[in-house]
Amino acid sequence: MNDTLWDVNVELAIECSDHFHVVRNAREAIACLTTRWPDIRGSSYAVARQICLAALEGTRTNAEARAAFEAAADEAGILKRN
Repeated sequence: MNDTLWDVNVELAIECSDHFHVVRNAREAIACLTTRWPDIRGSSYAVARQICLAALEGTRTNAEARAAFEAAADEAGILKRN
């Protein structure tokens, strides 16, 4: 099982824009998608879940998982812009 940290963390503004939640790997991304995600669940949400699960199984890369998760967060409007 792949629990490796991503090269770049993804920061989310879930509850409010003053506090950020940091996601560091595919396992944390799955937990966030499952338990902390807002009701906005577009097509990128399903793709992110699928790719992050595949990354945990070792069939997709960490870079693919991070990119898919970041796209879903952007679509949901919770991605922190640097």
